Amino acid sequence: MIKKGVYAASLSILNKEKTLNIDLTINHAVDAIKNGLHGVFFFGSTGQSQLISVTEKKELIAKISSHKMRKKFFLGTGCNSLNENIDLIKYAMEYDFRDFLIMPPAYYKGNTDEGVLDFYSGIIKSAPKIKIILYNFEKLSGYKFSSEVVTRLVKLFPENIIGCKDSSYNLFETLKLKNFLMFPGSEAKLLKGLELGCSGCISAVTNVTHSLARQVFDDFEDKKIQTKNDQLIAVRETFDQYNLISALHSFHSLKDQNYKNILPPLTLLSENKQKELIKKLNGLKFTLEKNKAA
Repeated sequence: MIKKGVYAASLSILNKEKTLNIDLTINHAVDAIKNGLHGVFFFGSTGQSQLISVTEKKELIAKISSHKMRKKFFLGTGCNSLNENIDLIKYAMEYDFRDFLIMPPAYYKGNTDEGVLDFYSGIIKSAPKIKIILYNFEKLSGYKFSSEVVTRLVKLFPENIIGCKDSSYNLFETLKLKNFLMFPGSEAKLLKGLELGCSGCISAVTNVTHSLARQVFDDFEDKKIQTKNDQLIAVRETFDQYNLISALHSFHSLKDQNYKNILPPLTLLSENKQKELIKKLNGLKFTLEKNKAA
């Protein structure tokens, strides 16, 4: 079960023919965990989840079910269809996965509170043992959770709605619910969130800032003076100047060509933008090699 900590919405690594490379995707996640993360979520938005087939998702789920790090592996669904969500969740539950990061359906505008409540209710009624981290990301889904709706969901389903990834940032500073995990969606808000009683963060950029973010988390827990938070925020804010998926794949592709494979309509950064990103990161004394765990 997911606990307090620093997590990544892990990247998906593709083959040249644009299919999911399951082994490399798992290896990427394992490397991030070894470099400080408490765990990773496969098939969050950063993992191109809305663009990856359910069949490929099931293949990865079956493969990670017997992995020695499986207790640090968590799942998103990345499906708009209620029935596809239920199908994928039930499949994963056969392998004893229980915790899921689930965003309301995207694409159609005008999601209402009642419609979103019906969506989560339908999932929970079909999978009563599920544990759900709500994914609050208005920019992608077109819907922003209010404190009232989250509170209502928790009251309706106290055993199922266990937390929230807040990438719209309208909840993590004010919403206080007992035994409820709150994760800002950016490590730039990690320390502030911890000071406010949040549980850590679930972030795209912790795919590269894993060690920095873990040190900030550990120093807070150990009541030590913060020495890395300014750099962590600066690196995150640099990546925020670009499409995060494009920037993260472009950054990793400097060392591994497999990261160049990306699903349309997503693209890598242009050569000029990639050079610009690297120049800015070098100015912050940030490279992937320097920020790996010893």
